[in-house]
Amino acid sequence: MKIQRPYPSITITSKGEHALTGGHPWVYEGEVTAVSGSPADGSIADVFSVKGRWLGSAFYNSHSKIRARLISRNANDTFDSAFWTRRLRYAWDYRKSVLTPEELSCCRVVFGEADCFPGLTVDRFGDILVAQTLSRGIEERKDLLFPLLADLLRRDGQTVRGIYERNDAALREKEGLTEGKGWYLLPGERLPEETVTEITENGVRYLVDFENGQKTGFFLDQKRNRRAVARLARGRTVLDCFTHTGSFALNAALGGAQHVTAVDVSESAVAMARQNAVLNGLEGVMDFRVENVFELLPALAGQGRRYDFIILDPPAFTKSRKTIRNALAGYKEINYRAMKLLPRGGYLATCSCSHFAWDDLFAKMLRAAAADAGVQLRQIETRQQCADHPILWGVPETNYLKFYLFQVV
Repeated sequence: MKIQRPYPSITITSKGEHALTGGHPWVYEGEVTAVSGSPADGSIADVFSVKGRWLGSAFYNSHSKIRARLISRNANDTFDSAFWTRRLRYAWDYRKSVLTPEELSCCRVVFGEADCFPGLTVDRFGDILVAQTLSRGIEERKDLLFPLLADLLRRDGQTVRGIYERNDAALREKEGLTEGKGWYLLPGERLPEETVTEITENGVRYLVDFENGQKTGFFLDQKRNRRAVARLARGRTVLDCFTHTGSFALNAALGGAQHVTAVDVSESAVAMARQNAVLNGLEGVMDFRVENVFELLPALAGQGRRYDFIILDPPAFTKSRKTIRNALAGYKEINYRAMKLLPRGGYLATCSCSHFAWDDLFAKMLRAAAADAGVQLRQIETRQQCADHPILWGVPETNYLKFYLFQVV
């Protein structure tokens, strides 16, 4: 018989129970066998097994294929301001334990399920927080969470001038939410006017357009991988493909590269990369090209142009299992072309930010690309996302970034 709880409840299949007890926080639409108490979308509901075992408390949403998102496995939790303050403190204390003081100034403060805030991302760019809300449960509580987070950081000696919402994401529609972006008004405060700010990462200065840039405006997950590239770049001629706003290219240039060519298909991204080069006094060792990398790499081979260090940091080629084959073909094409361009002894940095391009599939693709290119790869190191994007075991979606450094031998 089910224990008595103050919340509505859902009962789930044995398959759903197995996923939850294995650490995954999601219950899918097809795993729900019964709903009682008429939970409102975004409200908290208890999750029970078919045998009446209490499995946790979750955000419920009848509009979403992810019908419930677990927020607690502790039956004693009450979901008041004190609970959410503790959760935010856990997330911030974790960042302080794994990041340097400089890294803390621009980092991911909340990483969704990995911090037990399903559907919430918060990135810090100096004194600006940029939030993205992709679950109904968080959306219903942001008026509680955002002021709590700003207050927590300020009490810890950090400056917060404003919170900007980047909710221009199609995933919100699947939660029954509308898209949009703009400033979130903290109680009693004036809104900042500008939507471009400056950060420093690895000693490199960047302008970040958090209103119009991709995702929240800047990709923080590669910060330590950029540092690894900088160490190898000294004296080399570098080609940075999919440069976005120039992050890998700038690290390579600041690391002492002889020359760096930065390439992206987006004119606005390249324009920002140029500005960042000027900001760091590096324009003399860098040039920028608005090009499609898939077209540029074979063209460079035909021109006989050579580089001794190539960086491949493409966007996610797949966001579902259905398109993984095409994505792997795309990854193989650019890696094959890069390997053909590199001389013996040259270096390759290559990565994928797609969760669905699993480690073994990505590694298998790299082996096939090397075989077709007629080269052998000497692995220098393999890396993942920075520690402010923690990987929660049992939740494979949090494990998404693959990063390899190779020498071609």
